[in-house]
Amino acid sequence: MNIAEFAIKKSVITWTLTFVVLILGYFAYMGLPRLEDPEFAIKEAVIITPYPGASPMEVQEEVTEVIEKAVQQMGQLKRVESYSSRGLSVVDVKIKDKYRKDDLPQVWDELRRKMGDNEKNLPPGAGPITVNDDFGDVYGVYFGLVGEGYTFAELKDIAELLQRELLVVQDVKKIELFGVRSEAIYVEMSRSKMAALGITRQDIFNALQAKNLPVDSGRIKFDTQYLAINPTGEFKSEKDFEKLFIASKQGKLIYLRDVATVKRGYVDPPSKVLRVDGQEGIGIAISTVLGGNAVTMGNAVLKRLAELDDQIPVGMELKEISMQSKSVTKAVNGFVINLLESVAIVIVVLAVFMGVRAGTIIGFILLLTISATFVVMGYYHITLERISLGALIIALGMLVDNAIVIVDGMKVKMKKGIDGLQAAKDVVGQNSMPLLAATAVAVMAFASIGGMNNSTGEYCQSLYYVILISLSLSWLTAVTTTPLVTKKFILSKKEMEAGGSDEEAYGGKFYQIYRKFLASAIKARWISIGVVIALFITSVIGFGYVKQLFFPASTRPQFMVECQFREGIHIRDTEKNVVRIEEYLKKQKGITMISTAIGGGHPRFLLTYSVPVDAASQYACVLVSVDDYRHVDKIRVKIQNDLESMFPDACINVKKFNLGPATGGKIQLRINGSDPEELRALANKAMAIFRQEGAKAVRTEWGEKVKLPIPILAEDRAMALGITRPMVAQAIQSNYSGTTTGVYREGINLIPIIARAPDDERDTIEDLSEIQLFSPMAHKYVPILQVLNGLDTGWENARISRWHRRLMIKLHADPRGQELPAELMARVKPKIEQALGVDLAAYRGRPLEEGEKWTASTIPIKYDDILPLKNRAGYFIAWGGELEDSSDSQKQLAQNIPIYFGMMVLIVIFMFNAFRQPLIIWLTVPLALIGVTAGLLLLHQPFGFMALLGLMSLSGMLIKNALVLIDQIDINIRSGMGGMEAIVESGVSRMQPVMMAALTTMMGMIPLFQDAFFVSMAVTIVFGLGFATVLTLVFVPVLYATFFGIK
Repeated sequence: MNIAEFAIKKSVITWTLTFVVLILGYFAYMGLPRLEDPEFAIKEAVIITPYPGASPMEVQEEVTEVIEKAVQQMGQLKRVESYSSRGLSVVDVKIKDKYRKDDLPQVWDELRRKMGDNEKNLPPGAGPITVNDDFGDVYGVYFGLVGEGYTFAELKDIAELLQRELLVVQDVKKIELFGVRSEAIYVEMSRSKMAALGITRQDIFNALQAKNLPVDSGRIKFDTQYLAINPTGEFKSEKDFEKLFIASKQGKLIYLRDVATVKRGYVDPPSKVLRVDGQEGIGIAISTVLGGNAVTMGNAVLKRLAELDDQIPVGMELKEISMQSKSVTKAVNGFVINLLESVAIVIVVLAVFMGVRAGTIIGFILLLTISATFVVMGYYHITLERISLGALIIALGMLVDNAIVIVDGMKVKMKKGIDGLQAAKDVVGQNSMPLLAATAVAVMAFASIGGMNNSTGEYCQSLYYVILISLSLSWLTAVTTTPLVTKKFILSKKEMEAGGSDEEAYGGKFYQIYRKFLASAIKARWISIGVVIALFITSVIGFGYVKQLFFPASTRPQFMVECQFREGIHIRDTEKNVVRIEEYLKKQKGITMISTAIGGGHPRFLLTYSVPVDAASQYACVLVSVDDYRHVDKIRVKIQNDLESMFPDACINVKKFNLGPATGGKIQLRINGSDPEELRALANKAMAIFRQEGAKAVRTEWGEKVKLPIPILAEDRAMALGITRPMVAQAIQSNYSGTTTGVYREGINLIPIIARAPDDERDTIEDLSEIQLFSPMAHKYVPILQVLNGLDTGWENARISRWHRRLMIKLHADPRGQELPAELMARVKPKIEQALGVDLAAYRGRPLEEGEKWTASTIPIKYDDILPLKNRAGYFIAWGGELEDSSDSQKQLAQNIPIYFGMMVLIVIFMFNAFRQPLIIWLTVPLALIGVTAGLLLLHQPFGFMALLGLMSLSGMLIKNALVLIDQIDINIRSGMGGMEAIVESGVSRMQPVMMAALTTMMGMIPLFQDAFFVSMAVTIVFGLGFATVLTLVFVPVLYATFFGIK
């Protein structure tokens, strides 16, 4: 009893399971987690170590070097990159791709242990070391709290209230407040009054520190109780500061108000600023728990906010910057509509070409397969998102292939009068194994994606899993439910009574034309083969004219304006520039909202959003929302040109969001060497070429050099007065930036107490000459000029970066307008390599083997070719950005392809127990390029990563159809037919299933032509499969006749 016979004889069980699956599928679909884009693990951590007062070079040599050495001892390390700036070391650690999301916590724990053990090796004054690995959280709900007339303290109180209340909402993981301005108590010390009364800065510092420290006063037994003693005397309000007594050197007690002014304000300058529609505010960013439903969480947050509305003061407003639940709902609904459209198209096509009954049966089986797929997706926690839903649409045509073969075969046999049960046994018995082998081959064509372990592979892996699940289930439903439904409904009573024959089934005019054409092609086989070879050569040449693109831009109705102003600029001056940009943007049509992060990027409200590592006071990210995503392309080129005219010295980049992983400029160039000045000179040459070739947003991560005032200490005079270098530095810091001397406790808040000079004594660099220092030897104040030999001016690099402990300067650039990165790259790469003096003859770069350590003799890069420079020992360049990401992904695919290709070959060989049939099939696979090239050129679509996946999937479709056809030829020959007749009649009998399989796949792809992410894949499959169908029905029989010598 074969499986079809069992399904028919146990029809009650089959029908029951069928409807159970349909019901479970509905509930599984409703309960599946939803995201706009797939999640992927960000396998990076950042190690941040402060070293106050140290220059970038001192930070690099004394702190960064120590940390990098420790990091390189980790076996999981893939790359270490560092950035040393004044007073701060930032080390970026990336681990190897093979480590999955579940492995990361253990890796980061090991990293933290190493850093903890390494703190003792830091110089005095450096530290503590902080490890930040929290890059995976996406703050899908992002609001800006603003309120005209309200202080930041009042905004902060409401923001913290909302944070506290929303943390208990379903599926909320974490809430971050962004752009919060911390309060401070400023003690502004008058130099003249301090000098007159003999009070030193240290006297004030000591008094402030001692006043508000919590001190344990012990306990006392009182009756039967043991009570804590709590004396008064701590600060209760800002007014209490003015009453603080300070003892002078002469022993006099002086009120603090006699030498200083005490006022409450905000820490200035702020580290980050958030502006929402022209108002400063506080960002409230909310992330979803792992595996949570972004839609459910977003809706629950909105509901709770509505309940809290009466606690938000009138005039305060919570503005929505990004709401993932809305974009996810819109995206998922859009894909579901595409899916339903594809299902409808497939059913209509089948009904038109196979009859209403056959079309309805196959449509029902299709819905059953999709329902079962949702059930399995739910079991394995596969999320509904762009890739998984797209995979269903891609698989749609293939899902009906197996059912088409069974329905068509049973219909023909039953029309000849064969009983339905016998017809099911015969058709399923003959086709189940070939269909299983063909299905396995189709799945294997996508398996390379599932084997990729980098970010691109994780982003796309649901494509493989959904196709694996759905195609496997399509075979199962084809050999179980399909025979049962077909037996019951395929023929009307009249058709069953009428009967039929093979001549009637395949005697139509179209079949007659095909018979004649196929017979002619076989007779003129060498002409046929020559024509196909000529077309293939033409397509190979034509493919060179197809544009290249790694991942397309998003259709999100938002875009960014990234601004990099001059290095060292005050954040308030950056804000002034931003205000001008915002005023300009408000005048543009279609813009609905503007939110700006200054001093750093926004919280990661989108997984593919990233912030430059060099983001500081000179950086701003303007997030612009529009009423229609199609409006973005219309205005962004104009905005780019206008803003470049407004800010000629700034680096402006108006850009759309990415689909898929990406960081930094589309084109990046790393230049490694030993001399910072030489590296900067080489970078300037490369940047000049980028600009000449029309690139935008050309910059280096080092930025421009920044001016550095240098007080020159007269060490002999200073020593005579008992004044040390730290005393001079502290006096200057106290005068300008201020010195934190303690904290003021106000409830749960710890407010820093900052001592500094009054505004009029710290406005300009000239105020430096007025600073007074207390001399321990002279017991009086002396002017700072008495211990200085003058004030010099120098220049230093704002930051210094390294790549695997080698000094490195990185350039970023983006194409302008509608130009693709590959087009710009094709122009600049040879010119830059020539200008920098790349020595190709001396190239010896190679990827490191697994476990190989970085040494001076090995080039420490694994991504791409390392190009040494002529006459510069130790200098080399490497291209990064989209080129590197694409190359990395293609290399991972290339590593996996031989494995799965070999498995596909073995399946076909095992299927036929021969070599000639598999060879015929595999010779036809590369010929799909003919249709692919024509389609991409005709519709002006680039060939990117998704198109590459489409090309790979074509091989599975081609093999699947060719396998079934050749198997039928072998069956006909074994049944006694002559060679020529067996080939022609096999083609005739398989023409409708092959054409229907191709047509349903192609027509099912039509909705994806409107999707920016999948359009290149859809074009690849539609045009490639269209031509591949001709290959299957004509060229495969021609090759079969040629290989087997059939005349």
